[in-house]
Amino acid sequence: MHSYHPTIESFFKAIKSNNVDQLESIFDENILFKPPTYWKEWQGKEVVARILSHVGSVFKNLEYKRVLCNDLDYFLEFNCKIGDLDATGVDMITLNKRGLIEKFEVVMRPYKSVGKLRKSMTLLTSNDPFFKSLQVKEK
Repeated sequence: MHSYHPTIESFFKAIKSNNVDQLESIFDENILFKPPTYWKEWQGKEVVARILSHVGSVFKNLEYKRVLCNDLDYFLEFNCKIGDLDATGVDMITLNKRGLIEKFEVVMRPYKSVGKLRKSMTLLTSNDPFFKSLQVKEK
């Protein structure tokens, strides 16, 4: 097993255990998250941690296959199942100088799997009181 930056090691553990608090602890306060399902960006560690916790309930058999890094940039290739569909993706993560995740972008394929992820995430977030409270604040 390779040794990665402690934040990346913590990220793997938090994702595996679907631990929102652990995720928040490794995110910069103003983390910027770009999901694979649509163009909107999300900002803030509480929001991003909650999104990823919902993703954790949608992805099955999540396995990280390959990690590439260049200084503070990490590319984490993964495979998973979304329902009965296979998916492959890459988490593109940038750490800040303090070692916290400040940028997080996900790209995935195939299109059909991404569509199923979007549908699942829309259902989960629309029923989550936290995200409902964000909608009220935006109005």
